Amino acid sequence: MDLSIWTVVFLVAMFFLAGFVDSIAGGGGLIAVPSLLVAGIPSAIALGTNKMAATPGTISALINYARNGLVMWRIGLIGIPFCIIGSAIGTNTLLIFDNETIGKIIIFLLPVGIIANFIPKKATSVQAVISPIKLYLVAPLVCLVIGFYDGFFGPGAGSFFVIAFHYIVGMELVKATATAKLFNAVTGVSALIVFAINGQFILWLAIPLAIANIAGSLIGSQLAIKIGAAFIKKILSASLLLLFVTLIWKFFIAG
Repeated sequence: MDLSIWTVVFLVAMFFLAGFVDSIAGGGGLIAVPSLLVAGIPSAIALGTNKMAATPGTISALINYARNGLVMWRIGLIGIPFCIIGSAIGTNTLLIFDNETIGKIIIFLLPVGIIANFIPKKATSVQAVISPIKLYLVAPLVCLVIGFYDGFFGPGAGSFFVIAFHYIVGMELVKATATAKLFNAVTGVSALIVFAINGQFILWLAIPLAIANIAGSLIGSQLAIKIGAAFIKKILSASLLLLFVTLIWKFFIAG
């Protein structure tokens, strides 16, 4: 589809902001997806393009965690197949709907992603003993359910993974965050494959958006200590409010 140069500039700026915010306080996808919809991109294509643009950043973060030995591969290898299945089912389910309906579904799901991002994650750093039930039953179930959510919608999935594996499975917070990146990368790639097979993405647009997203993430991670997560949360809140109101106007009032 044809987009004006100013629309592309707007999207590049928003994906830079999304990467910047996500690297410090999380929730970048909550900015990225609505921005694509505001720009007039059909809902399914917007989700597919976002997956293509955001997945490289998730993979790069995963590599950094893995290099520092923070990923719990035992749980990861058990959960990966369920992430793939859940994500593929979620994306295929989403594509059943028309673009107008998908846009309205996204508006209703945005608060879910916001809640996931703003749930406090401050807790003990002690690694609990993970029982066989949690390892072979609870963890796969978590991966299946959140994988479905990530394939169907996406924003907030990383936070849901962290919350579930920290509070339910009992993983230490940093390791839960690192392992969540593994699952997030897997569900992202799985959903992206389904979107690609169905032609629901814009390749030429996803490339500059991915570069902007990674650039924002790199700069944000360097300034994290100086700026602080609390201030970034305010930026995220203001951005979400503006985008949310715009989308309600677009899909429920003007449309």
